[in-house]
Amino acid sequence: MTMDTEPRRRIAAEDYLDALGAHGIDHLFCNPGTDFAPIVEAYARAGRGNRKVPRPMVVPHENVALSMAHGYTMITGRPQAVMLHTNVGTANSINMLIDASRDRIPVLLTSGRTPFTESGAEGSRSAYIHWAQEMYDQAGMLREMVKWDYEMKRGDQAARVVDRALELAMASPKGPVYLSLPREVLGEVVETPTESNHAHRLVPRAPVPSASDVEQLAEWIATARAPLIITGLLGQDPRDAVVLSRLAEQWALPVIPFNTRYFAMSANHPMFQGSAPGPLLKGADLVIVIESDVPWMPSKEAPPAGARIVQIGEDPLYARYPMRSFPSDLTITASAFSALETLEQALRGRTGAFVEERRARLVARSAELHAQWRNEAEQAGRGNNNTQAWLNHCLREVVDRDTIVVSEYSFRQEYCPLEAPGSLFSVSSAGGLGWGFGASLGAKLAAPQRQVVSVLGDGAYMFANPTACHYMAQMQKLPVLTVIYNNALYNAVRRATLDMYVNGVAAEGDGRLLADLPAPNFEKIVAAHDGHGERVEHPAGLPAALRRAADAVRGGQQALVNVICPP
Repeated sequence: MTMDTEPRRRIAAEDYLDALGAHGIDHLFCNPGTDFAPIVEAYARAGRGNRKVPRPMVVPHENVALSMAHGYTMITGRPQAVMLHTNVGTANSINMLIDASRDRIPVLLTSGRTPFTESGAEGSRSAYIHWAQEMYDQAGMLREMVKWDYEMKRGDQAARVVDRALELAMASPKGPVYLSLPREVLGEVVETPTESNHAHRLVPRAPVPSASDVEQLAEWIATARAPLIITGLLGQDPRDAVVLSRLAEQWALPVIPFNTRYFAMSANHPMFQGSAPGPLLKGADLVIVIESDVPWMPSKEAPPAGARIVQIGEDPLYARYPMRSFPSDLTITASAFSALETLEQALRGRTGAFVEERRARLVARSAELHAQWRNEAEQAGRGNNNTQAWLNHCLREVVDRDTIVVSEYSFRQEYCPLEAPGSLFSVSSAGGLGWGFGASLGAKLAAPQRQVVSVLGDGAYMFANPTACHYMAQMQKLPVLTVIYNNALYNAVRRATLDMYVNGVAAEGDGRLLADLPAPNFEKIVAAHDGHGERVEHPAGLPAALRRAADAVRGGQQALVNVICPP
């Protein structure tokens, strides 16, 4: 038996993995193909040398890979890397990339590029698919959704390319970047290893507001009779919610987390006034919009003509949105945290003529709203059908302060108040379905000691490639509790039809044409992956089913509760 004693010459893929490790990237979520050969070899070599490289995690669907990276980053704040197979793998991931882009999630999305040489190079084409998978512009299909894209040209570029990609991903406003990696380039022999220079390429800090803008806003708050705060992305930094809650309490400022993607304020806070801006918007004289791309629905509601409008955010004009026409009398480019912190200081020592009058009114309104929400849920619990209110009300028993709730469709704080900043994560404003299940797995990977509850619609569950998700939960030991609000319906389609054609022919069929979604027994899918599954058709059985599922998760078993909720 002969042994290969020839020293192995270093290849560019080794520099690439080392650079990812130098940036503190913990995982490379990958769905590999024929373009991965140099990456596989580089990982094998790294294993022999104990080098610091990201842990490779094979994920059997590209959407799941990217949503897991999203979930991990939203918990830790640290970007992760994803690598997919040429054009076909990249195409499968674009739905989740859109979500990450609109939610400003920094992720390094990479994919191999089919070999560009037909022969003569290390890594030249060697498989039938290598001709048909080549594109003129592979990045073209996703360029609108990333901050930067590039194709690595030479092997000795690897470390510098990673530095460039991640400094742009982490610069304000954060977001995904894309890198394509030709097989020949990854397989190039590098004579001298290159190292990441990330320590000397610090990104600019997030923008802070100007003193004059904050003084103007403080003056307007002090003199306003009926101010209103509307949030959207606020809470991505958990410190946002801490300062907002304090400021709202001090100045009796009502807060509406409208289509919120993060925990902005507990529903138990007296200034939490529900999640619909309309009732308070119509009487507001000052509307403070903080990190909200759509603070109200202009076709249905608007603030009074004389109201002052303030827009605050790292990108308050949402420059990447082709059309957005919300007014603004004061536009502040700043992170939510810096704006709120500076505003709190500017308001210190001031007095407001209407604060106590407003406080009494809003505290009373809060009590009325809570009574309505509680009565609605309890009445539903005595009925024959599960409802959104009852489902969320029952979740209160299994959701504690340390629970991470990942919502893609039906979670409402009105019925299940949360208490801790950083405890709620909802689907992007782009609404790319299939995000929630994978994101909950990424969250569990990032915080294994915390309970993760994923609340999904039946459509969102199916879009998530549930077999791939349950597989990852089983193989990586990521027990999450998945609760499906199952109305067997694309309700967004139905609502849009009835909204536009309320007296139309489609309304005669309750708008269900093209919206019906008869559902299989989802609880059997989780059972196929050694998980705990239950189907609940009647309200009376839901509390106990959720308790059993939560117990299973605490015991290390993934669980799913399929809650049948007729529309």
